[in-house]
Amino acid sequence: MKRLTLSLILFVATSFSLLVAQSNRPLLAVGDIDANDALPGNGYSTLTEMAMRKMERIGTYEILDQYDMNFLAKRDGINLTGCFSKICLTEMGTKLHVDKILTGSIRTVGDNITVNFRILDVKNGTVERTHTNDFLKINAEYRNMIEITLDELMGNPVDEEIKKKLTLKNDFDNTVNNPYQLRLRTDGPRMGFTMFTGETAAILGSNRNNGGFEAQPMMFQFGYQFEKQYLNEGNFQALFEFIPMMTGLDQGLFIPSITVMNGLRNNKNGWEFAFGPTFSVVTKSQGYYTADTHKWTLLNDSLQTPENADVITRLDSRGDAAIQAGFIFAFGKTFKSGKLNIPVNAFLIPNNKGLRFGVSFGFNARDRYAYSPVR
Repeated sequence: MKRLTLSLILFVATSFSLLVAQSNRPLLAVGDIDANDALPGNGYSTLTEMAMRKMERIGTYEILDQYDMNFLAKRDGINLTGCFSKICLTEMGTKLHVDKILTGSIRTVGDNITVNFRILDVKNGTVERTHTNDFLKINAEYRNMIEITLDELMGNPVDEEIKKKLTLKNDFDNTVNNPYQLRLRTDGPRMGFTMFTGETAAILGSNRNNGGFEAQPMMFQFGYQFEKQYLNEGNFQALFEFIPMMTGLDQGLFIPSITVMNGLRNNKNGWEFAFGPTFSVVTKSQGYYTADTHKWTLLNDSLQTPENADVITRLDSRGDAAIQAGFIFAFGKTFKSGKLNIPVNAFLIPNNKGLRFGVSFGFNARDRYAYSPVR
């Protein structure tokens, strides 16, 4: 019984303390925001309400309700718009009977949007807090810009990833820093090398008279990557890639291929992975290996095929063109240098005739900050 009584006393005392603390909070009015050059005709009602709701969530001040402000303004003839100077704000705050008043400005300066907020002490007529941020010119993100600046004005932590997307001009794309498009094209050249192993490498290196190619197992590749990014607010963006390539030009060979991949890229650091089918055009022939010498013999060259011969189709420089399918796994990282994207990837193609692997890199660029109207 004593424990129950003590708990009840603590609960009542805590509730009373919270009520006293809330009643002791300074009363703040959210004034007009000067944004005519950034959002013509979209002033007091929209931006001020954004700031008012954010300040209510922060909870440092008791916020004068918008309906009360409108009532007092109508009753006492107070003009709530166009008041930005300290003298005007002090007079307006006195008439509204508030302790503090918040105002600010949103300006377009070149390719940036500058957001400023300040809190004026009505009694002293002085600015006690002020904070300014420069953001990218992304008109659809005014709400985030306002909330980040107000949080920093009040000394609160902010979501650094969202702020990074809104302030770094050449960060990775997502729907925060590129709100006008859900899909992006980032095409560009691709080059690198590939390494063949196992039986495939042995055939490539053998004499042409035996169906080989007299080539080294490492070959240069050159092609073009068509990439579409599907943007997302989260940490990853989805990828679709279509990559035609040419392999072996450095050794007098022409091996065309087409690769189709789906994958994901991290919006924070550029790490990525993808996988999908790959198709190459190669030359193949039917034949068999002799039992005694294990010599590769074409069916067309054999006068009589042994009954126990294991006839197979394999890579052969004397054969006919054929499609060879495989499955590719790729992973890597996209580096950024200004507007330039530099993807660097390693890839792996498993095959029962020998593993194939390699490294490729490329580049692409896109100006994603072209002006778009407010949605």
